[in-house]
Amino acid sequence: MIANIALSVAMLAVFALAVGGVVLLRRGERQKGLLMIAAAIVILANVLIWAMPLPAR
Repeated sequence: MIANIALSVAMLAVFALAVGGVVLLRRGERQKGLLMIAAAIVILANVLIWAMPLPAR
């Protein structure tokens, strides 16, 4: 239950960071925008790892 909530919040953060990064890129703040997009990619990778099913034994 709590894991599902954490994954949902993490995905909301991914969308917010990605949109914010694009906005900053359009304003000309290249470094901040790219860092926000990089953070979104890292969080997305973590969510994909957490959501991966465990192998059957």
